[in-house]
Amino acid sequence: MYAFNYHRPDTLEAAAAALAAAEDGQVLAGGQTLIPTLKQRLASPSDVVDLASITSLRAIRRDGDPVMIGATARHADVASSSVVQSAIPALAALADGIGDPQVRNCGTIGGSIANADPAADYPAAVVGLGASVRTNRRTIPGDDFFTGLFETALEDGEIVVAVNFPIPRRAAYAKFPNPASRYAIVGVMVAETADGVRVAVTGAGDSVFRVSAMEEALAASFTADAIRDISIPRDGLNEDIHASAEYRAHLVGVMARRAVAATAG
Repeated sequence: MYAFNYHRPDTLEAAAAALAAAEDGQVLAGGQTLIPTLKQRLASPSDVVDLASITSLRAIRRDGDPVMIGATARHADVASSSVVQSAIPALAALADGIGDPQVRNCGTIGGSIANADPAADYPAAVVGLGASVRTNRRTIPGDDFFTGLFETALEDGEIVVAVNFPIPRRAAYAKFPNPASRYAIVGVMVAETADGVRVAVTGAGDSVFRVSAMEEALAASFTADAIRDISIPRDGLNEDIHASAEYRAHLVGVMARRAVAATAG
């Protein structure tokens, strides 16, 4: 690990100021990616700004219709929250399936989406539920937040403050996990929202994406049979030691049908 200046501010304003003053600053939320990266000397920031002492960023509450989840709320907090379980049980279940107990009790929703790992679970929830990401500068629609492999719409010095999730009429998430890491080889969030049906896929491509053909079919008939014959092109999908692009394309259909079926339960 290379030397760096460590900051642990207790307000969002102080965190933003520390980040702005740094030559090459990094935000530390849960540390599940940043800490191993630092240990392996794959990153050498001049400053690390730890958000752990900003208690307001850990809040989970229902603000009218949307459920607001603070950026440093841990996965375990989301999974066990009575607010989330009551309003969006699919989101609580998704959080409960992330990694292992250690990861769930350290990792945060803000850190996860800012990292934008292509196999992470939360991107499917953000896009599939039509959420918006609030930062210290603006609000970014979920559809515009993830821009590529480990890339987001966040600008230099911008800090995720919270994610606002509209409450769907029904929703479910189905994942085919890597048996070791529990990352999604393919994960699909299906939701019937006030603005229509949304189907978001994580793990299959460089970034989360929607499947418009499935959305249109489910809008006409919200049943697993309605999307049974819809195939996903394998071009551009991830291919690695865990699964071929062809297998991932197949899994998108399987997980989508499982998610639809789960909404009936």
